[in-house]
Amino acid sequence: MNILFYLLPKSDVVYVYDDFTLRQAMDQIEAGRYSAVPIITRAGGYVGTLTEGDILSEIRHHGTAALHGMDGLRVGSMKRRWDNQPVNINCEIEDLVQSSMNQNFVPVVDDNQIFIGIVTRKSIIEYFYNRYKTLV
Repeated sequence: MNILFYLLPKSDVVYVYDDFTLRQAMDQIEAGRYSAVPIITRAGGYVGTLTEGDILSEIRHHGTAALHGMDGLRVGSMKRRWDNQPVNINCEIEDLVQSSMNQNFVPVVDDNQIFIGIVTRKSIIEYFYNRYKTLV
């Protein structure tokens, strides 16, 4: 089964640009009520994953100055604990299992490494659950 059937397209994904300020990123994450979002470039390339924990660490590292100077801190220059590893659009859904065990979503890129969307852990579990139901 091709992953396109389970892809949440970029137009439906909450993400941040790498040139966003810390304040803009916090607003995006809060509005979407997500704990992690993809980071992309203005050209559409996948950069990594920004988490609430990354934001808290940045504020803690810079102290209260970070709260007042959030417009001076850019997402692309922030230290991140980890990045969700992307998969190519041509991979099969079975190949996503390992990635989805450690992350809530799997970023999907095209052959030019341009971010095109995500496959959620929920959709992967649903896929395998539905396959299981047909076997039982």
